[in-house]
Amino acid sequence: MNIRKGTEADFEAVLEMIKELALFEKAPEAVINSVESMREEKKYFDFFVAEMEGEIVGMALYFFAYYTWVGKSLYLDDLYVKPAFRGQNIGKALLEKVIEVAKDEKCKRMRWQVLDWNTSAIEFYKKMNATMSQEWINCDLHF
Repeated sequence: MNIRKGTEADFEAVLEMIKELALFEKAPEAVINSVESMREEKKYFDFFVAEMEGEIVGMALYFFAYYTWVGKSLYLDDLYVKPAFRGQNIGKALLEKVIEVAKDEKCKRMRWQVLDWNTSAIEFYKKMNATMSQEWINCDLHF
C-alpha cells in the first residue's frame, strides 16, 4: 500500500469514489460535482490517495476552515476505501496522514461527520479517540 498526496490526474478516480460513497450513504443524486469543477476549484481542497498495485483504492479529501470557538481547523470531507480493500488498515493510514497535516499546519481541531447508522465507521472513529456530538444538526443552503 502506498499513501500519497493526490494530484489533478487523480480527480476522475476520486470523483468515482465520491459517487460510490454517496451511493453507500443513500444519496447518489446529491453528487453534482464534476472533474471540470474539481479542476476549477482545486485551490479549495487537498487530498491523499491510497494505492495498491497501481490502483487507487481509497482517498481522504480535506480542506481548512476557521471556527470562531477554536480557530484554524481541518475539515475532513470524505474518507473512503473501496469495499474490496477494507479491513487492511487503509482507512487508518489515510486518516493518520490527514491528522499529520492538521498537526503540521497547527490546526486546533480536525472535524468530520459520520452518519448515525454507519456503525462500522463510528466504531473505527472511536478507536481513533474521536469525540462525537449528538447535539448539532447540519444546516445547508444549496445554490
